[in-house]
Amino acid sequence: MITGELKNRIDALWDIFAAGGLVNPLDVIEQITYLMFIHDLDEMDNRKAKDSEMLGLPYTSIFSEEVAVNGRTIDGQQLKWSVFHDLPAAKMYEIVQEWVFPFIKTLHSDADSAYSKYMDDAIFKLPTPLVLSKVVDCLDGIYAQMAQIQETDIRGDVYEYLLSKISQSGRNGQFRTPRHIIRMMVELMDPTAQEVICDPACGTSGFLVAAAEYLRETRRQEIFYSRENLEHYMDGMFHGFDMDRTMLRIGAMNMMTHGIENPDIQYRDSLSDQNTDREKYTLVLANPPFKGSLDADTVSADLLKLCKTKKTELLFLALFLRMLKVGGRCACIVPDGVLFGSSKAHKDIRKALVEDNRLEAVISMPSGVFKPYAGVSTAVLVFTKTGHGGTDQVWFYDMKADGFSLDDKRTPVSENDIPDIIQRFHHLDKETDRQLLFRFSKWMGITDADDLGGNPYYVSVEDKHIMPSVQENLLSTKKAKDNGGFYVNLPGKIKVTLFKGTEQWAAYELYAAQFGQVVALDEGLFDKKLLTSIVLNPVTGSLESIEIENIKK
Repeated sequence: MITGELKNRIDALWDIFAAGGLVNPLDVIEQITYLMFIHDLDEMDNRKAKDSEMLGLPYTSIFSEEVAVNGRTIDGQQLKWSVFHDLPAAKMYEIVQEWVFPFIKTLHSDADSAYSKYMDDAIFKLPTPLVLSKVVDCLDGIYAQMAQIQETDIRGDVYEYLLSKISQSGRNGQFRTPRHIIRMMVELMDPTAQEVICDPACGTSGFLVAAAEYLRETRRQEIFYSRENLEHYMDGMFHGFDMDRTMLRIGAMNMMTHGIENPDIQYRDSLSDQNTDREKYTLVLANPPFKGSLDADTVSADLLKLCKTKKTELLFLALFLRMLKVGGRCACIVPDGVLFGSSKAHKDIRKALVEDNRLEAVISMPSGVFKPYAGVSTAVLVFTKTGHGGTDQVWFYDMKADGFSLDDKRTPVSENDIPDIIQRFHHLDKETDRQLLFRFSKWMGITDADDLGGNPYYVSVEDKHIMPSVQENLLSTKKAKDNGGFYVNLPGKIKVTLFKGTEQWAAYELYAAQFGQVVALDEGLFDKKLLTSIVLNPVTGSLESIEIENIKK
């Protein structure tokens, strides 16, 4: 999130472009991205050279030889940001316009690569040497500021902040996903070195970049010390589709700068018949567009068979199920309406997730996550494609805080549920002693089984192994009455704990009566008085049923 001095520097950068007559926001984003790419090429080249020296491996710098452009040649070293940024404005402009920019357009030798395809029609638009000089100086300041706060990737933040200046931002349902939310979803999925990862609405490739970074951090030795795994990582692991060529250009450069030599970034309408991918990917990470415009005539017929609708968020869920291999996993962001919507399409997609596959988790996020661009309420769905069901217990988590204030400023705060979410998700075996009591939805009250949108309330029943005392006269009477009778083991003393989501709400220690009911809750909920009777198994003490009765005040 752009704040403080960094925000001021980005504002100053925007002002430089505006003063130079470049006012189209997407043009500005493109030009900034090109220059950042040029800067990062220099840093990446230096880093690879150092790694090569440390490991004793051969490495040839992309700037080591003379570069030929249009029949003319120039020393490659002059194309490095660290060299030309100190030159006089006129000379710098000449080198960047005539040499550096043509150089980056032809960097990739494969004409069919994503980079080559989307850089081919890129245009250098900075109008004057003075504008370029000011932009370069400003970017130097931004990188210096980022280094101080130990944040290496400014690209997403720049794009995110600039979007706030576009009046029509989000017109197609496009809102950039905050990087800390992307990182949470990647950590939840914990990708392996063998994954085939896809984002069918990739934008600037934020999910793919985060997955690549996570793999570098957690599986570095497994990937980089295996020729087979390294080849897969560089050319086969990452796939992204989008319909915005500007985003594709930014995404391709983003991936290359992060060390992915040949990502599969394609211009494709993922929901149309143009997308023929079926059972191809092991992991889908995505924040598909909501409320976007959609030409129903172009939607793939097999997606409409699963859920006949014009709602893009539902169609993308159907698409994920189609694109995943059996056993493949998905973590995606959906608007809250997907969880509780009452239309046939909503119910059909929930049925497909719950009954035909394995829905594992629903993580409700606060509406402020996408501010200042939108106040939409969203959730993260985690599921596995099985094709034959398998949903047992769905793990619900109501995220209250994500480490930032939930207003338009989105300043860092200490409250953050994300570490708890990740830790709990990776230890769901410790959550299985809780049984779902009921869900309460602010839209529908206590929900039925089809509604995933309510706040979950759980009950945990623990046998305390304390048997109630039995009066001797009653025991002797029983024995005298029927010496051949049978006896039922009473559950004895139990502890009933109620949870509101993951937060312990109330706890009761009581004796469970034989074949009886335990009244465990008579609290005020949501301005209503509820009496909850918990029916227990007389042998095991486990929960058998819940009966909820409204009590008038």
